[in-house]
Amino acid sequence: MKVQESAENYLEAILILQHQKGSVRSIDVAHYTGFSKPSISRAVGLLRDNGYVSIDQNGLLCLTDAGRTIAETIYERHTVLTELLTMLGVSPETAAEDACRIEHVISAETFAKLKEHARQHGVKAGR
Repeated sequence: MKVQESAENYLEAILILQHQKGSVRSIDVAHYTGFSKPSISRAVGLLRDNGYVSIDQNGLLCLTDAGRTIAETIYERHTVLTELLTMLGVSPETAAEDACRIEHVISAETFAKLKEHARQHGVKAGR
């Protein structure tokens, strides 16, 4: 199922924050992304309604299996693309910014070939 780029970004942020902090609240996502708490609350509500996150009685966010799959896919694309662009001589900051844009539109076929190429050239290429 194709989800909007913003939803992919929120899911990726939740995944990253879970790895960093263990537990995640909407306010953590707001701080991480730089968006307002009301914007994040609305987005999290939509993610919950679409089955990508659950929210427990303490307000902690948890990725569902579907949400985790999307988040991990986007995160892998981001890290591999950032590494590849950096390997090509792009500054780390620009590489990360460009990877963030590319990760949402690149086809699975093209990404698989880029990842294969990266592995052949010693770049740590995700899963």
